[in-house]
Amino acid sequence: MSSGGNSDQWEYWNASGGRIWGDQARDLDALLEAVTRIILQVAAPRPGEHVLDIGCGAGASTLALARAVGSRGRVVGVDLSSQLLGHAERRRRAAGLDHVAFEIADAQTHPFEPEAFDLLASRFGVMFFSDPVSAFRNLATALRPAGRVAFAAWAGGDENPWFSIPQRIAEDRLGKVEPSPPLAPGPLAFRDIDQVVGLLEAAGLAECRGEAVPVDLHHPGGLEAVVDLTTKVGPTSRLMREKGGTEADLAAMRERIRSSFARYDSADGFRIPAVVNMFQARRP
Repeated sequence: MSSGGNSDQWEYWNASGGRIWGDQARDLDALLEAVTRIILQVAAPRPGEHVLDIGCGAGASTLALARAVGSRGRVVGVDLSSQLLGHAERRRRAAGLDHVAFEIADAQTHPFEPEAFDLLASRFGVMFFSDPVSAFRNLATALRPAGRVAFAAWAGGDENPWFSIPQRIAEDRLGKVEPSPPLAPGPLAFRDIDQVVGLLEAAGLAECRGEAVPVDLHHPGGLEAVVDLTTKVGPTSRLMREKGGTEADLAAMRERIRSSFARYDSADGFRIPAVVNMFQARRP
């Protein structure tokens, strides 16, 4: 299929990005389990509903939604990355959930079946569109009248030490980077609630609103598991690629991240405060 307007994202997620994030899927899903619970609470999927999960990655959110709608319902997870969808399909088979399907698709341009879904949901999968207004306008066509939208996006870096601490350490070691403007494709693109509500309204959706929700990110594997994770995904790995970092750079950053993150380690694992922006809307 075509990469549509997201060619850079397509290339990344079907090359090193898909492989790296797929390898870390279980650790990431453990860390983000509380966010998945919030999405289920806000989206309130009902038995028998049809749900579209955007940017589903390795499928954890898709399978959680599938359990909520039950076997009379249907859930379709879409993502740019064939590698991540391979992980998702293996998980689906292991879970025995026959009412789930995964499709490789650029949600910004994909010709979804019109009015096929009751709910559009996403866990950190909608912040990478090159043209978010066009993307949500396209996605709205897949919703039935009065169909619901519910998705989680990261708030700002200052509210999320999971991002800000490794970012600061990586920039200290490898050099500063210019902060991206709000809505530029990336994990923090939807940090400004008012701007995102505006783009949802511009896409023709109704009852658009957003709320900052505090949450703890928890990894039962503790500090070492999380330090290892931060060197493979997120700001550290991104700056290593962009700045040509060396193994010596990586080792030095690991030690500083370990020291800075130590305060969040506890008897039940690693627990760090975070803030996510939860957005809701409806198709008129």
